[in-house]
Amino acid sequence: MNGPEILIDFAPELGVFVPHERRGGPTKAVTDGVSTLGHVVESLGVPLTEVGALVVDGAEVPVSHVPAADESVEVRAVSRPQPVPGAPLRFLLDVHLGTLARRLRLLGVDAAYESTDIGDPALAARSAAERRVLLSRDRGLLRRRELWVGAYIYSDAPDEQLRDVLGRFAPALHPWTRCTACNGSLRAASKEDVAGRLEGGTRGSYDVFAECVACGRVYWRGAHHDRLEGIVAGAVKEFSPTPPLPENPLWRGGLGRR
Repeated sequence: MNGPEILIDFAPELGVFVPHERRGGPTKAVTDGVSTLGHVVESLGVPLTEVGALVVDGAEVPVSHVPAADESVEVRAVSRPQPVPGAPLRFLLDVHLGTLARRLRLLGVDAAYESTDIGDPALAARSAAERRVLLSRDRGLLRRRELWVGAYIYSDAPDEQLRDVLGRFAPALHPWTRCTACNGSLRAASKEDVAGRLEGGTRGSYDVFAECVACGRVYWRGAHHDRLEGIVAGAVKEFSPTPPLPENPLWRGGLGRR
């Protein structure tokens, strides 16, 4: 580009997206005189999904603003919790975030997940059609114009991914109410209703069951209960804005599945 030169300063939280030399404060950037500020920011590495506000010479401007020579630009990170238009708050996760999807579902958060790679255009289109926040570590996917709302997942560790999403969007938590396999709702089921889907040891050891209304998978308090209860208890303690609902007696702390 060979046009107006601006001074641009990225918030520290956005440092992961920009070259090292742009992380320490304002730096110069040359624009072409016709591209929008949103395009300039993305061309420097930052997806607009991660931008909370663009401030030019002290005044907030839209992404459509065309920079002029010598303007001073401040690129701020999204606020936390980040408001999302419309309700209810729902998510869509790409193929690389299966563990995060299951943990969100464990907490009762509506989290659709594509277990196969359906391609960036299809993911972005589903986000728009179903009004779901698209979660991804793919920066290119988050730059697609057709997606509704998106968010970059900053860590590759599931514990940190979960904390990131809960801290950023503050979804309501309703643990033990969703199928971790398909995202459907769970309902109580008698042993007689599900006996044909259980192995002998399970039938003899457990009396409280649930089943998914969508896929029919059966759940009970299983061997992984301590680990799952730890995930739930930690998330509720840190992120639930109000005291959680009384524990669903269906679970009493954990689950197995078949």
